[in-house]
Amino acid sequence: MLNFRKTPLPDVLDAFASSEPVPGGGSAGALTGALGVSLLLMVAGMAKTRTNAPEEVADLAAAAARLRPIRDELAAIIEEDSQAYVDVLIALKLPRETGEESTTRRAAVAHAMRAATEVPLRTMRLCQEALREAPMVATLGNPNAATDAAVGAKLLFAALESAGMNVDVNLPGVQDAEFVQLATEERQALLAKAKASVNLVEHS
Repeated sequence: MLNFRKTPLPDVLDAFASSEPVPGGGSAGALTGALGVSLLLMVAGMAKTRTNAPEEVADLAAAAARLRPIRDELAAIIEEDSQAYVDVLIALKLPRETGEESTTRRAAVAHAMRAATEVPLRTMRLCQEALREAPMVATLGNPNAATDAAVGAKLLFAALESAGMNVDVNLPGVQDAEFVQLATEERQALLAKAKASVNLVEHS
């Protein structure tokens, strides 16, 4: 599997453009989220803030400290999402000639589908964590970089929304009814919070 941290950008783009099943939309969403966080980090790390008040500098530095690990986690999910999908494909290819094989296969597929659902759910959570910082970064950051902060927020929202699509497509394959309900409710709540955060950025 491609090591995204050590692969040149043109090769990463070619990997996404290939006819191979991975990397796919889930990995692209995590990558998009990491880019969105990076833009917020750029604005938060600028020497100039909106009024150059010490409080603004301190608040933006604190936001940056919270954002960096989020970006690192999203970067790691780029490969994790691909692996989760590969695991689903492996489970689907298990034999089912006998009753015992069918039972084993069903359990393996359900387990893999749950894992493939949990990964995009994590992407959604991380994007929402980053989006919580976006309004403050946009408000206190360098006015000349307001568009960069807004683009970062938009990318994070797109990543969150994309991850939600993957949650939706994988949930029918999960057998745990309680998990399905909780995941569905969390997905809806995260999307609503994300919309509110982006709206604050747009009006900052």
